[in-house]
Amino acid sequence: MAPLRRVGRPGLLGTAARTAVIAGTAQATAGTVSRRQANRAQQQYEAQQYEAPPPPQPAPPQPAAPASPAPALGANDALLSQLTQLGELHGKGVLSDAEFAAAKAKLLG
Repeated sequence: MAPLRRVGRPGLLGTAARTAVIAGTAQATAGTVSRRQANRAQQQYEAQQYEAPPPPQPAPPQPAAPASPAPALGANDALLSQLTQLGELHGKGVLSDAEFAAAKAKLLG
């Protein structure tokens, strides 16, 4: 008598073999895709390093003008000069709105 051959679903050994082949193929494919992506990222990084100009350096901050008025000015002229300087500093963003208001209130009394 000839051994009986199974028809239909594979047995335990066939299922394990098929699973191993599928898993191995998936792992090899994932490794290839991962290496390709890493190589492309490295090439883009190197292209940016060699072709891109360096970013512009920010300008150094300019020193603030002295707050003391010239001695030849009168009392009103000195106050006006200080208020003008405060306005310029506020306009340049050196003083915030709250700092500007406090300094102005201090000068005006």
